[in-house]
Amino acid sequence: MNLENKEILKTAIAALDSKNAKNTEVIKVAGLTDLADYFILASGTSSTQVKTLADEVEKKLSEQGINPKRTEGYKGANWIVLDYVDVVVHIFHEETRQFYDLERLWQDGEKIIVD
Repeated sequence: MNLENKEILKTAIAALDSKNAKNTEVIKVAGLTDLADYFILASGTSSTQVKTLADEVEKKLSEQGINPKRTEGYKGANWIVLDYVDVVVHIFHEETRQFYDLERLWQDGEKIIVD
C-alpha cells in the first residue's frame, strides 16, 4: 500500500467515524478490477447522514490537498460515491447497501484493517 493510499484510507475512515458511520469496511480489490485498489464501504441511517458522511470525507481529504476525481449520488443520497482513483468511497443508506450487497460482489477481495 503506497503512502498516499494509506493516508486516504486513514483520513476517510476517521472522517466517517467522526460522524457515526455504520459498518465501515475496507476491501482491497487490487488485482480483481481496474476500477480501484481499495473500496471503503460505510452506511448512514438517513439520506441526511449519508450526505453528512460524504461531506466530511471530502472536507477532511481536501484539507490535505486530496480531491475526488468524481462524485456521484448526492442528489438522491442513497448511495454516494467519492472516487479518489485508487480508493473509492461508497457511502450508502443502510437499505441500499443491503440491496446492492457489494461485500458479496467483492467477496474475493481482502478485508483490510487500517490502523
